[in-house]
Amino acid sequence: MSRTLAIGTLIALALALQATRPPGGEWPFYGHDAGGTRYSPLSQITRDNVSRLAVAWTFHTGDMADGKNGDLRSGFETTPLVVDGTLYLTTSFNRVIALDPETGAQKWAYDPVLERQADYGDGLINRGVATWLDDARAPRAACRRRIFEATLDARVVALDAATGTPCADFGSHGQVSLRDVGEYRAGWYHMTSPPAIIDGLVIVGSAINDNNRVRMPNGTIRAFDARTGAQRWSWDPMPASATVHSGAANAWSVMAVDPERHLVFVPTGSASPDYYGALRPGDNKWANSIVALRSRTGEFVWGFQLVHHDLWDYDSASPPLLATIQHGGRAVPVVVQGNKTGFIYVLNRDTGEPVFPIEERPVPKSDVPEEVPSPTQPFPTRPPPVVPQRMTLDDLWGPERAACEAAVRDLRNEGIFTPPSLRGTLVMPGNLGGMNWSGSAFDVERHVLVVNANILPAKVRIIPRDEFDDRGKRIESGDYATQAGAPYGMFRRFLQGPKGLPCNHAPWGLLTAIDLDEGTIKWQVPLGTLQGFGGSTAPLPPGSVSLGGPIVTAGGIAFIAGTIDPFLRAMDIETGRELWKGALPASGHATPMTYQVAGRQFVVIAAGGHAKITEEPLGDALVAFALPK
Repeated sequence: MSRTLAIGTLIALALALQATRPPGGEWPFYGHDAGGTRYSPLSQITRDNVSRLAVAWTFHTGDMADGKNGDLRSGFETTPLVVDGTLYLTTSFNRVIALDPETGAQKWAYDPVLERQADYGDGLINRGVATWLDDARAPRAACRRRIFEATLDARVVALDAATGTPCADFGSHGQVSLRDVGEYRAGWYHMTSPPAIIDGLVIVGSAINDNNRVRMPNGTIRAFDARTGAQRWSWDPMPASATVHSGAANAWSVMAVDPERHLVFVPTGSASPDYYGALRPGDNKWANSIVALRSRTGEFVWGFQLVHHDLWDYDSASPPLLATIQHGGRAVPVVVQGNKTGFIYVLNRDTGEPVFPIEERPVPKSDVPEEVPSPTQPFPTRPPPVVPQRMTLDDLWGPERAACEAAVRDLRNEGIFTPPSLRGTLVMPGNLGGMNWSGSAFDVERHVLVVNANILPAKVRIIPRDEFDDRGKRIESGDYATQAGAPYGMFRRFLQGPKGLPCNHAPWGLLTAIDLDEGTIKWQVPLGTLQGFGGSTAPLPPGSVSLGGPIVTAGGIAFIAGTIDPFLRAMDIETGRELWKGALPASGHATPMTYQVAGRQFVVIAAGGHAKITEEPLGDALVAFALPK
């Protein structure tokens, strides 16, 4: 290659990379950039002045449902976008709203008229929108910039970003139905995450209810033309066969894309039903995996399975994150994938090969007739797990210790990957434990990954069908799931004392910083508090369960809410020390975002409580913080 050609190639690559990076003051993707780093280059708010943050404006959506009179309960989990001088958010009812990002004043709102009383297993929630710019259209033409939303009742909606009017050339009057999948059932098949946008395509997964029956809807990934809505390709993580009776394996979390490589990274969840797998023998690829697909064709490029033959509801709930780290003396492009197990997998972005060694280690066998778990599971050697993966009687605590000991003493308990059993199994981490949909954030300057995770064990019991169907025998409070078509139903509950506090000692949630070049933990601190949860008035140790992830900024700060206590916090990226916390009108179970407009940096969080945590008050507030003028 000639020197001139080499320089030209490098310049072209640099320009292509620059084109994938959003302007410094905007937040145009759910994770700030296409790879989901959640890193903002803004630095007006620093570790020295963050304590001066105050509420700049608050916007109330008016969309709340308390779970009564046939309604589901709502949560408020949106992460807004800011692009072209406008902020875009979604509400619990799938309304899309555009605001002035400086004042919070409403510009327009669009209502897709959601069917609110269907059996959506997640409640009434939505985590945000995606946007696409049609360069082929004139600067002021209608729908040159489009806003896309995937709705709970299984539609993709395309709106003109300037007016909120449906884009008439997309599908039928601005909508495309997503209901034409195998085994579709209203409510059971729904969408909670924003689509991924790449190469002029809108790519969607699905959320599918857990444990209703063996054969659930297919977890098909689909790509639609961003202009016309025509379907361009589909890919099924676990196609149906004569020997595998299952469904789901769906991608309900947020995807990441690499425009330079034309790849989409898909995190897949559990095959149905979650806790009994004899009717889906084998590893069940590509459930519980991170998969790379060709964005233009849907062609499978590589996959890495995080959990073989899942029996614990260990979804790949955490969004994948694309980063570049220093390893072996060179820059290595990687995809980082967390799991509910508490493991973090760092994989080569081009090949899927582990950057740090991953070992297949023996795990406990099942004592349920006909159940054949995988004899081994993949254990990353680095980074270490971010939560404990075993619980003993010595880990019990507090005034309800005696009741907790009675509840767990006879459970099967052999550490992580102990299969569900007839007598009951202690699952540690539980299905809410480890890394959930909260995900992680990556400081691109320091190469530090920040992640929040839960330490909340659960009890799981497999119940023979005759006993399960006898409702008079359901004397223990908790979650009973039918698993129709299987010879067993299922019972699960988090291990809590009579007053609702966890049986395991605190902390129940941690914030962890990982040096991703070395694969080592830099610091780890309890996050928030459960003070007041379950009616407790006694002082509680720090460390709350959290749902809602972090972001990081060039100001050296990690911002995070997510905890049961209603605060947005600013943490020192170097030490994990809490620098500031701002009170919220309700718990902020969402991921914040930041942007700069009119010379002022804002940090915004949705504060509305959680659809499944009924002890929390509901809310509908989008709150913006900034330094005083």
